[in-house]
Parts: sequence; C-alpha cells; structure tokens
Amino acid sequence: MTCNDVVKYIEEWAPKEIAWERDNVGLQVGSLNSELKNIMLCLELTGGVINDAIKQKCNFIFSHHPLLFSPLKKIDTQNDKNSLLIEKLIKNNITLYSAHTNLDFTKDGVSFQLAKKLKLNNIDFLVNLKSNQYKIVVFVPEEFIKTLSEKIFETGAGVIGEYKNCSFRINGEGTFKGSETTNPYLGEKGKEEKVNEVRLEIIANKWKLNSVMSAINKYHPYDEPAFDVYPLTNENINYGAGVIGDYAKPFSAKEFLSKVKQNLNLKNFRFVNGSKRTIKKVAVCGGSCSDLINTAIKKGADAFITADIKYHAFHDAAGKILLIDAGHYETEIHVLTEVQKRLRKFISDDKKIKVFKYRGSTNPVIFYNN
Repeated sequence: MTCNDVVKYIEEWAPKEIAWERDNVGLQVGSLNSELKNIMLCLELTGGVINDAIKQKCNFIFSHHPLLFSPLKKIDTQNDKNSLLIEKLIKNNITLYSAHTNLDFTKDGVSFQLAKKLKLNNIDFLVNLKSNQYKIVVFVPEEFIKTLSEKIFETGAGVIGEYKNCSFRINGEGTFKGSETTNPYLGEKGKEEKVNEVRLEIIANKWKLNSVMSAINKYHPYDEPAFDVYPLTNENINYGAGVIGDYAKPFSAKEFLSKVKQNLNLKNFRFVNGSKRTIKKVAVCGGSCSDLINTAIKKGADAFITADIKYHAFHDAAGKILLIDAGHYETEIHVLTEVQKRLRKFISDDKKIKVFKYRGSTNPVIFYNN
C-alpha cells in the first residue's frame, strides 16, 4: 500500500474539488508513491508532531491545516519555521498531506464531529454548496442500459444524499441516418433507422464529469453517442458548510453553556446572550465561520457555536442568538477521531500499518488562570 492509496481513500470522502478555491489542500511535502509505513494525524504540523511521527515510525502525516498556504519565495532553514519543518520532513522521508476546507465541507467532517460531541440530533448541513453539479442525459439502446448505467455509477455519479445509483429513465424512439463514412451499430449506413432507446438521466458532481464522459464514450455501443450536459444551480445535498441540529428537549441557557463547556472540554469561552431563555435548536461550524451567523438565525437556531468571532459580530448577534466562540482548535480537533476511525478501517487488512493521533496539543493559545 502506498501513500497515494490513502490519499485516494480520503478524497473519496472529502474531495479536493469542494475546498475553498483559495485553499491549498492535498500534498504538501514528499512523495505519494512511497510505500506506506505508519500514519500520524494532527490538526497542524509542528516540530513536536514530526518528532512523534519519527518515534512511531510514521512516513505519512495527515494534517487538517495546510503547512503551505501562501506561495513560498524561499526556503530559509535558518530563520523560517516552516522551512525548518520542510527540511525535517524531507530528511526523514515523511510525506505531508492536508485536507482543510474540503474536510470542513464534507458529511461527517469537522462540523459534523463538533455537533456529535455536543450530542445534537437530526444533524444536517447548515448551508449546502451549490452550482457544482451537472445532469448528464444520454440516449441508450434498451439492451445496453444496464451495462452503461453501471459503468457511469462506477465513476461516482448518481449519488444523492445517502442513496447511490440514482437515475431517471424514459423509453422512447431514436432515429438516425449515417453517412457513407459511418459504421452504425444498428442498421445500415445511408439509411434512416429507428431504434427503441432509453433516455438515461444521472446527476454528477462537477469533478466527476470527465470520468462520466469517458465511460459513455467507452461503453456506449454507438460510434457517436447522443448526450446532453446541463449545469445545475441546485444545492448539493452531499456537501455544505456548518451543521444544524436539535435536542429532544430544551435546556435553559445556563444549562446549555455548561453542557458546551463540559462536552468540548473547554477551560473558558466567550459568548453573548440571544433572545431565547431555552436552547433546543443549535447550529455549529468548526473554525472561523462568523459569516454564517445570520444563516443560523434565519434557520431558527437558538444558539450558534463557532470560533474567531470579532467584537462587532458579538454586538450584532446580541439579543438575537446565543453566540459562542469556543476556540478554533477546540472546535476542529474532534474530527481527527473520525479520520483515525476511517483510516483504520481502510487499512484493516494490513496489520502492520498503524494510525496514530498526535498525543500533544498543537494549539498555540495559552489560557492564563492564575
């Protein structure tokens, strides 16, 4: 098993293509062709993480935050911290890979794990990504519909929520007349033909489109398949930002604040009171999501938990929604447990490979409690 096998598995769950367009996700340092030994998971890379990886004989590090976010102008191993980390990775043949906003925007990603830590029920995306899907319509002879649809589904198309192999089919009659240079699958060239066909409609994510078209061209019996591609403005129910859920019974605001502190293991946090005395419907978004405060209010949330909230955002939310800044690290770290669970399942056939979570903290923020 190579590092690239792990990356392909991760990106089936959290595709790079759903990441924020200015993000730098994917390979950071090293080679994906390296034979996989052990895996180290961290929120962000530090010298301590690399030391632990070396100790545990890991040659693949998964981080949530990218080490390389802005373009490098030089690698100064004497004065630049990131350059020193890069040098240490290369010297120890360690590959670094990052899944950042793509892990934020996927189901069971960062915000889903935060919601689960808070024991919210009926969780779903707070806001879905949109305009990143296509509807592919292809006209297929009846006897080829099973084969072609299966090959299209194998590309990852036809997924709607928790359902796979989704399609719509209408029977009809197709006509064609090939020129003297054609080699028609049915009938004769130069003669108008009629054939019973099926109109097959399947939704595909934007980044799957090339694979779908390749499947159609390879497995469709006609030398020139008839197809349409429609860009959609629909919301993509498979990917989104933030999560909203609820509790079976409401808590008082005081009880809820205590629950947040306990479940997220917080030393302290900042908040402003909303308009409700009780809290039942809650929105969350791991990391910096102040831009979703108004969305949470419109969706009827009694409280919203995120991080890195500015002073004036608290002012704007006061009296409208119980707004909590629980910390960037504190709202994102829980996703590593899910990553570890999935990777352990993926490599379960190879008992030699182990998946570790960094045992220390990479949080640069220190709380003064004296």
